[in-house]
Amino acid sequence: MSQIKICGLTRQEDISAVNMAVPDYIGFVFAPKSRRFLPLEKAAALKRGLLPEIQAAGVFVNAPLHEVMRAAQEKIIDVIQLHGTEDEAYIEKLRKETALPIIKAYPARGPRDIAEANSSAADMILLDTYRLGNFGGSGETFGWELLSGLKRPFFLAGGIGLSNLEEALATGAYGIDVSSGAEGADGKKDAEKIKQIVAMVRKAESKGGN
Repeated sequence: MSQIKICGLTRQEDISAVNMAVPDYIGFVFAPKSRRFLPLEKAAALKRGLLPEIQAAGVFVNAPLHEVMRAAQEKIIDVIQLHGTEDEAYIEKLRKETALPIIKAYPARGPRDIAEANSSAADMILLDTYRLGNFGGSGETFGWELLSGLKRPFFLAGGIGLSNLEEALATGAYGIDVSSGAEGADGKKDAEKIKQIVAMVRKAESKGGN
């Protein structure tokens, strides 16, 4: 049974779209360098309109601990996603401050990254595309054959959309993370694409007997 996450929501229209489709997770990106960056105050307003059964993940990139904790304490997020070079010590510090689940993202460059992901203390791991100077958000896939080395449940990200979603689901991923694949040509989230993506995942679940 695969979970589906629609990441990079920035507008009230995006919240309306996911409330209609009901994915398992959505993502608010708190990394200032991202084109999908969302100030904490705006994320709080959007979260208030989100259906309670949809979990909101906060995506952070090497953020000071107090910034992550503010989002957690103000209940803006339900899950913490670390998408930078945060180490095990950082995760340990977070664990002392909050009981929220932690997703740690890893660049999928080779077996060394897979080994690091396998040994991570995070509750969940996520594998994403790496391009020189750009980890995540590239809208490109990576060599999914690397996934065979994973020994724990994982989220799969990087260039996933309607055209390759079935193939992504066939990797056995615990969760599929979609961002650019749920956007239109204008770079904004597309309600119809979100609806179709979630429907495809649910259809796959029903075929699998879940």
